Amino acid sequence: MTEDICDRCVNYIYDEAYECYCCMVNLDQDEMYGFLSGTRRECPYFRLDDEYGVVKHQI
Repeated sequence: MTEDICDRCVNYIYDEAYECYCCMVNLDQDEMYGFLSGTRRECPYFRLDDEYGVVKHQI
């Protein structure tokens, strides 16, 4: 489930140096622990990667 949410986030970007997708948000130790242990289900930095929303603002 976490991967599905991350796949739709604007902060989840392909890193050419590592040749994989990575989250560009720097979580502190407590946030990372909560996220990886499953005690925190939502990422506080999640932003939907909505390309159509960007186009709507340009019109």
